Amino acid sequence: MRKLGTIDLEILHLAIKENGTFNENHLENSDLKRLGVGKLLDSLASLKDRKMISLNNDGSFSITQMAREILWSNNIPTWAKILRLLQIKSCSLEQITEILKIAEDKVFEEIEKLRKNQFVLMSPQRQDEKIIKIYEILPEGIEEIDKTETEGFEKTNFDKPKSEIEILSLIDEIRKEIQDSSIELSKKESIIEKISKLKEKLQI
Repeated sequence: MRKLGTIDLEILHLAIKENGTFNENHLENSDLKRLGVGKLLDSLASLKDRKMISLNNDGSFSITQMAREILWSNNIPTWAKILRLLQIKSCSLEQITEILKIAEDKVFEEIEKLRKNQFVLMSPQRQDEKIIKIYEILPEGIEEIDKTETEGFEKTNFDKPKSEIEILSLIDEIRKEIQDSSIELSKKESIIEKISKLKEKLQI
């Protein structure tokens, strides 16, 4: 995934909100005007150089397919979009819903799976006299989403509790170490058979 900063995210989100294309008026009427002309032009130029936006003949900008593939493509599972977003910035449930344009109940369902698998952390924060639940990505979440760059999204398994995943991984590691060891074949086969039975007994 191409790495985005928080300002990059704001600009691309503005494009999404404006059906893919935005102009000077849209920028002026958004929170991005706080950046000032120089900073904003630098940010637009950087996104253009990285092929995240394209300049149109009328001076407007359009988000590219490459940029859509980061957070707004139907090819990306919702849980992966959430982790990618939280890599850029910590967000409330409302912010995640608004940026990703996904129904709140769907976002909540996916983020709960991520939280139970210890990929994200929820922490209450006080904002404008209200307590807001803010979600942030954990090191395990960063590792998991980074793995998808080479392995794809299918290998991430939310069906089993994390403890079962860890046990399964450990059993497979032990089996491999025995297979690679120099102990005599009959003993090796006997131990591997016992490990397989253990795995069956644990029903994982």
